[in-house]
Amino acid sequence: MSQPDAEPAAKPSLWSALTVYGERRALIMLALGFASGLPNLLIFDTLSAWLRESGLSLQVISIFSLATLAYSMKLLWAPLVDRTRIPWLTDRLGHRRSWMLVSQVAIMVGLWLVAGGDPVRNLGMMALLAVLVAFSGATQDIVIDAWRIEAAGETRQGALAAAYQWGYRIAIIVAGAVPLILAQQYSWNVSYLVMAALMLVGVAGVLGAPREAQHVIRAINLEGVPARPGLELPEWLARLSLVVVGAIILGSGLAGSADLLAGALTSLGQVEAAESLAAAWTTRPWNAFLQVGAVLVGGGLIVLAAFPLPGLRTRPGVYLSAALFDPFIDFFDRYRGSAALILALICLYRLADFVLNIMTPFYLDLGFTLTEIAEVRKVFGVAMSMLGVFLGGLAVARLGLIRAMLIGAFAGPLSNLVFAWLAIKGAWLPALFVAIGVDNVAGGFAGTCLIAYMSSLTGYGFTATQYAVFSSFYSLPGKLLASQSGRIVEGSAAAAEAGGLLAPLKGLFAGLPAEAYAAAVEKSGVSAAALGAGYVLFFVYSALIGVVGIILAFMVAARQPRAPDGSEAEAQPAGGTTPG
Repeated sequence: MSQPDAEPAAKPSLWSALTVYGERRALIMLALGFASGLPNLLIFDTLSAWLRESGLSLQVISIFSLATLAYSMKLLWAPLVDRTRIPWLTDRLGHRRSWMLVSQVAIMVGLWLVAGGDPVRNLGMMALLAVLVAFSGATQDIVIDAWRIEAAGETRQGALAAAYQWGYRIAIIVAGAVPLILAQQYSWNVSYLVMAALMLVGVAGVLGAPREAQHVIRAINLEGVPARPGLELPEWLARLSLVVVGAIILGSGLAGSADLLAGALTSLGQVEAAESLAAAWTTRPWNAFLQVGAVLVGGGLIVLAAFPLPGLRTRPGVYLSAALFDPFIDFFDRYRGSAALILALICLYRLADFVLNIMTPFYLDLGFTLTEIAEVRKVFGVAMSMLGVFLGGLAVARLGLIRAMLIGAFAGPLSNLVFAWLAIKGAWLPALFVAIGVDNVAGGFAGTCLIAYMSSLTGYGFTATQYAVFSSFYSLPGKLLASQSGRIVEGSAAAAEAGGLLAPLKGLFAGLPAEAYAAAVEKSGVSAAALGAGYVLFFVYSALIGVVGIILAFMVAARQPRAPDGSEAEAQPAGGTTPG
């Protein structure tokens, strides 16, 4: 954020805000977003289809989901990306572009080697290649986010965030459909060769991207710390071992998967403990508390691993503590009294959206068919989501980041009330289009505003690390509340059926079509009207908890520095680019 005496920046006209989407940086971001989304789906979802067609069991296939843990744990090596130069390439391409190019080449090589493999004969090698692609893809994401932040001022953050999301969504569609079509017509090997070649879109984006300003690598103060080679090696091994254990626990919590933890226990001969852990990790509603606890425990172990030894400064301790703690110290130094509020806003801004984890059962209970749900959600919903992303980027450019954030804070709670209306209308297809359309526009708008806002918070030298932390943890509180969603619906439906305060809600369903909730009545043990009342109450509840995000958004906005004319002062970008 800028200082109060910053010169006010004139707001762009509608036309100039729209033309941002045609600028070089936005087009580059579209290509980079595509490169970011492509490997994510290819190493698990699409690869699972190949493995299954090759005759492998579901248990074996599920092991490949471990590769996706890299995306949950990327915050752990983000400090290395911020601090490490790549020989020869960094001098020629710049810090961010050199890292992007190396990670993209690694993805291409990994996919090319996967294309030459046979799941039946070389399953172990294919699993290792999947991990390579996942690690490289997660690293690419770290660098793309950092370049996006450093390549634009605040007015362009929304447009670049929107372009990135468009590219990402296009890649998800391509990676989910094209490989299956190619595999049907030719073979899976040809399919993955084509996917490897499509990563050239990202390479073209890197080579065509403007070079960011000189990257600042924060110095680590080793003054007065003597080198002790004989003692440092065992200390490094001990600290890094603790980091690895903490990373496994932390990543398992963030990803909501206990496969890696269960596998480790099994390898130690603790089969029963592994089975119990796997069962507890997926048993609702308490699994969310277990997963959040894993995040806290894993994070605590990593902090412990980086903590300096009491009364003794050592090089491993100084290096690790600087890499882990300096980005947090920088953030709290820059935002001081507002830092806790800002972190709370990031974590709770989209809370109203994250609790909606029972939507497919809701649509089925209403009486919609799987085909109707798929067509409306996957086709119309994606289009509306991309519209919301566009509008979010436009709002950031035209209204400023904080005003756009305030609008986005209202979007989620209000869109949830549309689902309460859908619960009353029943299996009426036009109502489903309206509800999903409003929800996806609102979600795309709010998501773009939040990405732009998190981007504006990062500091020089710590862009990759700080943004990786924000993006890893922003949905964590939603896991806890989302775990209770089904219980709230069922509990409210039972209360409405029994009479009392909720009983009048059943009157809303007097004209409900006969097919609405018909299939769900037997499962729920309550009448259709009572089940509908349970859903209505849940959606009202989901809107009300979104009020917390609205309040926090206003509190943060009130602390926003003002320009001399009373307008919102523009935030200073985390970096810049050379002209071009």
